Amino acid sequence: MSIPTPPPLQPAPASSIPEQQFAPPGMAPAPAPDDGKSFLATWLLSLLVGVFGVDRFYLGKVGTGLLKLFTFGGLGIWYLVDLILILAGAMRDKVGRPLVGYDKTKLVAWIVTGALVLVGGISGAVNGAAAGGASHNRAGSEMVEGLENAADVAEELIETEVDNAASEAEEVTDGEADAAASVTWANSTWGEFEPIVQSGSGDSIINLPADASGGIVIATHNGSSNFAVSVLDANNGSTGELLVNTIGAYSGTTAWGISALGEGVKLQVTADGAWTFDIRPMGGAPALAAEGTGDAVFVYDGNAASLTAGYAGSSNFVVMEETSEAFNFGLLINEIGAYNGTVPLSAGPSVIAVTADGNWTLAVG
Repeated sequence: MSIPTPPPLQPAPASSIPEQQFAPPGMAPAPAPDDGKSFLATWLLSLLVGVFGVDRFYLGKVGTGLLKLFTFGGLGIWYLVDLILILAGAMRDKVGRPLVGYDKTKLVAWIVTGALVLVGGISGAVNGAAAGGASHNRAGSEMVEGLENAADVAEELIETEVDNAASEAEEVTDGEADAAASVTWANSTWGEFEPIVQSGSGDSIINLPADASGGIVIATHNGSSNFAVSVLDANNGSTGELLVNTIGAYSGTTAWGISALGEGVKLQVTADGAWTFDIRPMGGAPALAAEGTGDAVFVYDGNAASLTAGYAGSSNFVVMEETSEAFNFGLLINEIGAYNGTVPLSAGPSVIAVTADGNWTLAVG
């Protein structure tokens, strides 16, 4: 059989070669399109018509495909070897690229192939290729029967995977909807603004956003003496909010505007070393975490439940929940030193603030 040789590719003119595109800062460049051969297609071709070398033709290996065709898959042995290589992920196309989609489809491929082996379909095909004639027809019948059984198995697996994927997608969608609702609620309650990032050293005053009544404050300090952050009103009076009061290095997240006695307009910083502040809207707080260290602020979207907390620090451990509802006390835990206990948690959306100097755990149940 004569295979025409395609004409050599001519290099494109320099003007026709598109310039390389770069992604905007902070975004990964879009991946180049993958021209590799499909694992699913290669496996099916090898399984169904691999004895005629069609799988190797698909991979671009024309020479060995012809040899496999003329020998009926090496009397079945070559057929089995190629099928095993494909299932193991060791098969490559003509230019040495791995097959695309192996990780996503390998489980179904292994199970369907195993089902065929169990029903004797493949062994019948191998014996038919070796014996020829009437036995080949019998092997074909066994192969068809095996394929029908394997198709039933594959259909059940696919239905199961689709159902599982749909359930997971529904859970993710519900979670995303709850998260979006909590962000909207938090920002509408305390105000939305552009984040404020400042750094400096020593004592200072930092103005809070004019259109917000609350938000989160992410702060760091690398000094060795007292580090305190308090909230002041327009007359430089205290709103009763002492966000941070520690000695030495600090890294944590607090919130202003939750239990204030007045409207905060600035932060008073007392420090002996370098510090940084990242002030964000309350809706910028993450979802409630299961564990952490030090001060933290979260949003909660669940139903009324029990909150089981553990604390391994030596100083004050406070957990507050703010729902912005009237007559909601909000102080869930206020202890000094190690703690283990369970307290009632109100339904969300709410903001949960943790004050701690050590490791803590929170479990909603």
